[in-house]
Amino acid sequence: MSSIILTTLNARYIHSAFGLRYLKANLGGLENECEIIEFTIHERPIDIAERLLSHQAKIIGFGVYIWNVEEITKTVSIIKQVSPETIVVVGGPEVSYEQQQQEICRLSDYLIAGAGDFSFRDLCLQLINDEKPADKFIPQRPVNLGELKLPYHLYDDKDVAHRIIYVEASRGCPFKCEFCLSALDKTAWPFDLGLFLEQMDQLYTRGVRHFKFVDRTFNLKIDNSIRILEFFLERMDEELFLHFELIPDHLPERLKQVIARFPPHSLQFEIGVQSFNPETQQLISRKQDDNKTEENLRWIRAETDAHIHSDLIVGLPGEDIISFAAGFNRLVALDPHEIQVGILKRLRGSPIIRHAEKFAMQFNPGPPYNILGNNVIDFGTMQRLNRFARYWDMIINSGRFKHSKQLILADDPFKRFMLLSDWLYSVTNQTHKISLQRLFELLYEVLTTELDMGDDLISASLLSDYQCSGLKGMPSFLNRFQDNKNAVNSAAGRRQKRHN
Repeated sequence: MSSIILTTLNARYIHSAFGLRYLKANLGGLENECEIIEFTIHERPIDIAERLLSHQAKIIGFGVYIWNVEEITKTVSIIKQVSPETIVVVGGPEVSYEQQQQEICRLSDYLIAGAGDFSFRDLCLQLINDEKPADKFIPQRPVNLGELKLPYHLYDDKDVAHRIIYVEASRGCPFKCEFCLSALDKTAWPFDLGLFLEQMDQLYTRGVRHFKFVDRTFNLKIDNSIRILEFFLERMDEELFLHFELIPDHLPERLKQVIARFPPHSLQFEIGVQSFNPETQQLISRKQDDNKTEENLRWIRAETDAHIHSDLIVGLPGEDIISFAAGFNRLVALDPHEIQVGILKRLRGSPIIRHAEKFAMQFNPGPPYNILGNNVIDFGTMQRLNRFARYWDMIINSGRFKHSKQLILADDPFKRFMLLSDWLYSVTNQTHKISLQRLFELLYEVLTTELDMGDDLISASLLSDYQCSGLKGMPSFLNRFQDNKNAVNSAAGRRQKRHN
């Protein structure tokens, strides 16, 4: 039996708990006394508690995040009822700030704020030796990256075969965007690049082909960015896939030259535009050259095979729906492969809260702490925008409607898709669990009745999308369209015979 268990609830099985592996790797002599056990948020808290307690560990450490805090709170409540002597330690961004407001913090024995790589080790050493720390709250301790043991050996063969492998070449962020917890960082710190690439080579040799970099600013230090990209270019094969988060307005020519060498399906960039409104950018301490951002997005789209995942945020202070719509249309015109319409969240500890009173910002009191309304977007409109985001994912970001996309969006993407979104919800009262077959039928109806598209034009584009979707059979409206098309072709054939 292990003395220490590290655990969390991932959003999906395919995800892996990167932070837990750092904690285990840096336990020193206690590393072999520790076991990592991962669950998903879809499992029952009572079953999770049963499995964890079956190991009879002295210490159970939970990684707590915005997506799992409710389920972990229920799990810890059960554990403390059944086995009050089990020591529960919680850490992670969700419990690093405002602990007095949270039930999970009341239930737990100890709380570690911020990066716990060394704090957790020191706490475990005390607890294993039956020493009681003076305080329940363990404050953040600065982490020197040069002293940190990298955790990549703790990805096992099952992780390599079935899970996303997270890696980081740096920690921290020099920017101060107030919606993000990284605004609290002073700067970004790089890991020793030689050591990091040595670890990447070992992962590659073990069969890892999907590397997801969690660096907040991958292209901050261009020399390091180029060296990392060159490392992977030397190992390029058909399965290799890399994900990076880029600063949108910082893409010098020598970095462009390397990016352009990557083949299709090997590179994805997450590019946070967030807002094109200069007053809002200033309010939230975001420095962004919008013209340079546009230029770089255009270049990536036109001159490379990289997949672009871009982000805009709804509900930022000072940005009304007219401003958001203008920014949205501006981004659509740049034609990224995906636009993630994110609803502003009040992450615990993030500086965005300083604007709450002036802009009448109302947030959901429970996870995910999404904005409910402000002084320029009321609750009802915010709900419509939430549905807009969901339907946008379902229809446009899914890539299932490539032939119909331009017909749907036409010359005013935001206005037209908002109309489509409002109609879909009025008819279905759903934003989830709409079957693909039904979605085709619904799109045909809204496009021909509400968006005034010609029947033949939209039927032809939807038929092309349907045939690419993998669905069997033919929807009723496409059956009619195919019958009409066959009749027209037959008539044309008869006319041609008479002419001959």
